[in-house]
Amino acid sequence: MPETCFPIRTRQVRLLTLLLLGAALGGCSGGDFGRTRQDMRNDDMHRWLGAEATGSVGLRASQFQLTDNERQLRDYAYPLIEPPHSRPAWKTVFGDYKPLPSPWRQAVLFDRTAYGRLLIDEPHRSHSSRYAVLMEDVRNDITRFEPFFASAARVIELDRKRNASLKLVSELSPRERDDAVARMEENTLIVQWVQQSLERRISSYRWALERLVIQAPDTIAADADRLIGELAAQTANPPVAARPVIGRAVTVKG
Repeated sequence: MPETCFPIRTRQVRLLTLLLLGAALGGCSGGDFGRTRQDMRNDDMHRWLGAEATGSVGLRASQFQLTDNERQLRDYAYPLIEPPHSRPAWKTVFGDYKPLPSPWRQAVLFDRTAYGRLLIDEPHRSHSSRYAVLMEDVRNDITRFEPFFASAARVIELDRKRNASLKLVSELSPRERDDAVARMEENTLIVQWVQQSLERRISSYRWALERLVIQAPDTIAADADRLIGELAAQTANPPVAARPVIGRAVTVKG
């Protein structure tokens, strides 16, 4: 008896398989600005920033729950703290995310050449695309600048009111006072962390632009330099000046 074949059904099964596979891969897309995709997020995914900041300078973390403003401050801070251009596209697609050490850690070394070397060494279709990546990274930082510092202003102003209220609260326990002070220290250190990260980013961007000009001179370099200057001017005059919690600050040269 001759073998029976079902070519039409086989093609239908293959087509259905491809459609399902495409839908699955489509669901792995990353978020805007290279951030972790939305379904990987949770409300307190950046809570660790406060504990890392205070722990790195020998202070305790607060056990208070985050307020909406404090949570927003941490959410806005992370993209400015994460080194720019630090994740290749395939890691962004699969939601790569990891905590970062604060700049007060003794073992943390800042390499201002790392960003530029990665930018130059990565395969690009043309040198113009390298300039485009650099300018996009700087624009992203400029775009993030105002929302972060607006959030920081709200949090710091509320912390001033919290600090003034400590002496007015009846039967305030030592634990409550310690947690309140620790939370104010956390918030201040996070603002300082972002300020220092911005200084580092500017230093890295300038090094990268200088190397691009040497290796592939282009008139677009002037536009890139203007953008870096705009970010540097904003960073030098932040709308919020967080008073140092510790006696030493992290400085960046270049």
